[in-house]
Amino acid sequence: MFVQTEVTPNPNSLKFLPGKKVSNSGSYEITKKDDMKNELVRNIFSVNGVEGIFLGQDFISVNKRENIKWEEIKHIIISLINDFYAHGKEFVIDENIENEVSDLSDIEEKIVKILEQKIRPAVAKDGGDIKFKEFKDGVVKVQLQGSCSGCPSSTMTLKQGVQNLLCHYIPEVKEVVAIQ
Repeated sequence: MFVQTEVTPNPNSLKFLPGKKVSNSGSYEITKKDDMKNELVRNIFSVNGVEGIFLGQDFISVNKRENIKWEEIKHIIISLINDFYAHGKEFVIDENIENEVSDLSDIEEKIVKILEQKIRPAVAKDGGDIKFKEFKDGVVKVQLQGSCSGCPSSTMTLKQGVQNLLCHYIPEVKEVVAIQ
């Protein structure tokens, strides 16, 4: 197996592509080692400098501390991913472990649909994700995950990309803000 890597707009995040399915249940972000019992996630978190892991359908984004260089840890993470799949594992996550948003208004359903169809695929290419959290008084609150979390260009992407698109399709939307 050959794990490829891709740089992301966030210099402290790297996208690892194992060439196999990573998540069977949507995307998931882990920011603490104890948040998940998965062997691969726990092993990657034990690498010095790793701060967060994002699992997409077919990729793993790893966020590191700024003072750690990728050359120091990239080969270790690739080795851990190779070992995980070499032991016969088909994917990292196979069950839905996130709570989905429910009981949405018509406007919120439109917002989620645009996020899912038009924005999420572009954000996933950069190793991240965007999750709808709330719509109130014209303001859409979203959570940026994976490579997008803490990315220097995420504010511009949010305002010029996401906000412009949502405002264009849904006149009730006046602003989009990111929350933690």
